[in-house]
Amino acid sequence: QVSLVESGGGLVQTGGSLRLTCSASGRLPGTRVMAWFRHATGKEREFVAAITWRMRNTHYADSVQGRFTISRDYLRDTVALQMDSLRPEDTAGYYCALREGTIPKARANEYRSWGQGTKVTVSS
Repeated sequence: QVSLVESGGGLVQTGGSLRLTCSASGRLPGTRVMAWFRHATGKEREFVAAITWRMRNTHYADSVQGRFTISRDYLRDTVALQMDSLRPEDTAGYYCALREGTIPKARANEYRSWGQGTKVTVSS
């Protein structure tokens, strides 16, 4: 059983920054990909960023490339999403996800474990 817990969401003005953290625990696979997705009201769940656990290869959605940075702390089993230059369209619930393997995937159904999410609101 894998547990993912997100934290760090909140309210920020346009152009501001937030840092989300995902803490992973339980029976974690040695080779895994950790990712962030977001889900805005009235829209489908959207891939944001992913990182491979061992090699730290990263992959970003075009909409956040250059503004968001995903990273992982190997010893603490945490994944962070640093979000800069935030825009109102970044407003959404942000979810941490895990899949076993070494290849980042952008489809939500490729990930078997999910956190409960943390809300991010960017005011204009």
